[in-house]
Amino acid sequence: MDIIIYIITESISLFMGLGRATKYLPAIMAACILMAAMNTASGIGEDISDLKRLILGNEDAGMNSRDLAFFLITHNYNAVPKDSYVELNLNDTIYRLIPNGEKSGLCDIEY
Repeated sequence: MDIIIYIITESISLFMGLGRATKYLPAIMAACILMAAMNTASGIGEDISDLKRLILGNEDAGMNSRDLAFFLITHNYNAVPKDSYVELNLNDTIYRLIPNGEKSGLCDIEY
């Protein structure tokens, strides 16, 4: 995401400083939009192994079900917080994710 901001900033400074750079501005803006779309799509988990890798790669003992659902949604998972767990729909399979406190990873997964 930082590279996108850098490109946009440089594009604007070129646009403001050099008259001939304006002919490249549409191409630069199209590249920025394409990169942003690819960045969003890359976060989508395709299988349970991607989900497990994400869960085991992070630690937060104070995470509750709402925090866990928010974390998963920001990584493009279809997650809904419930009372003490998160319901996750992955490839038409419903998983129950329970925050696990002090144990390793963010949660336990029930099928």
